Amino acid sequence: MLSLIVFLPILAFAAILLGAPARRTAVAAAAANLVLGLWATFTWKSGFWSFSVPVLETPSLNLAFGMIDGMSAVMIALSVIVTLAATLSSKAPEGREKLWFGSVLLMSAGALGAFASTDMFFFFAFHELALIPTFLMIGLLGRGDRREIAWKVTIYLSLGSIVLLAGLVWVANLAGTFDMPSMIAAVSGGELAIDPAVQTSIAALLIVGFGALVSLFPFHSWAAPAYASAPAPIAMLHAGVLKKFGLYGLIRIAVPIVPEGMQSWLNVLLILLLCNLLWVGMCTISQKRLDAMLGNASVMHMGYIFLAIAAMVVTPGSTLGFSAAVLLMFAHGVSVALLYSLADRIERATGTLDFADLGGLAKSSPALTFIFGIAAFTAMGLTVSANFVGEVLVFLSAFESYDPAAGLAPIQIACILAIWGVVISAVYMLRAFRSIFHGPATGATRAAPDLAVTDRLSALLLALPLLCIGLYPNLLLNLLK
Repeated sequence: MLSLIVFLPILAFAAILLGAPARRTAVAAAAANLVLGLWATFTWKSGFWSFSVPVLETPSLNLAFGMIDGMSAVMIALSVIVTLAATLSSKAPEGREKLWFGSVLLMSAGALGAFASTDMFFFFAFHELALIPTFLMIGLLGRGDRREIAWKVTIYLSLGSIVLLAGLVWVANLAGTFDMPSMIAAVSGGELAIDPAVQTSIAALLIVGFGALVSLFPFHSWAAPAYASAPAPIAMLHAGVLKKFGLYGLIRIAVPIVPEGMQSWLNVLLILLLCNLLWVGMCTISQKRLDAMLGNASVMHMGYIFLAIAAMVVTPGSTLGFSAAVLLMFAHGVSVALLYSLADRIERATGTLDFADLGGLAKSSPALTFIFGIAAFTAMGLTVSANFVGEVLVFLSAFESYDPAAGLAPIQIACILAIWGVVISAVYMLRAFRSIFHGPATGATRAAPDLAVTDRLSALLLALPLLCIGLYPNLLLNLLK
């Protein structure tokens, strides 16, 4: 049945090419996938969702889908929620409906295929499928220097994918299979023992490859311009969903299969994630446009999830680090998608995203103001939000291995420094909220319309999970047991 969830967006894309109404078809497919995806998420332990078809005998490749664990289920839920929100809130340019909604569907199919795949070859291949519409939409329908930015994104992510592919093929060659559950079981059972020096080399490839796709410092400079230029649904799906592919891959492959290799790069990883949080965070404060600020903020907050991954490396088998990483991936994905959706609505209503040209929008758009407030306070980790719970779990996981007799280890020092990211987030988010919604109205905001019904539905679809999980984290955490 997982195959239906993966291929339904592709079938809808084909129907659009054959003349079906683009928006209606995309919304219908996304709504159906939301129902199927949530059903799969809450029943992921059932074998009902497994699917496998042999593709190649030597080497053995299988188009195989399944729920390896609760993380797969949570990522599928994230994908279907953001996809429906992106289709509901989208407004395609005149005459470009097929390209617009078709790209959204292909990106969704790629993300779902990657998270549902149990074969490492197709795990990689589905991610690459999702990158194609990303490049096209930025280059054809993006803002600003869209062609230059599209080329930059293409080069960065293609190089990262090549490095990643080398690491994945190396792992598969040593394991003798592309099947990820078999690899993990072989390592945990002692049947697959990889030399520590080889692990170090493989871990370097995986950190660089996955890190470039996640925008780990210093491989991050493509991300903020790409999200600022991309059409709203593309930014929502890439920043909210597809970027989690790299984090998912590190947790799924690197941490369990090359643990000693990851340990050897731990201090380097801690330094890089602090650069994401502090260096990129300070850059975020200096931004003059909402879209650029959100792009940099998205890069910044990857540092917290990398800190949870580092905790998993320090404490092998840590359920706390695993839970923190997965919960924060979900929370960040939903919150950043909500912010990009609202930013697009602000631009459509006012014609600008420059802070200097905005102000007083609360008077003409109270619903937009209220929902943007929820999104902004959630993104900066306000209490009772899912992001708050995720960040607290990350900080706790960093101290899970703390030994008072030995003093602070590198990961605890990194955690203490990382807490300053919460302050930085508050500075730029509160500044943005004040600049956009408070003060005297400008010519652009004085008569700006409020959210339409479909915009409110899209926003509530994203806001409600953040609040529900923030109030009751076990709604998600129980899926990981």
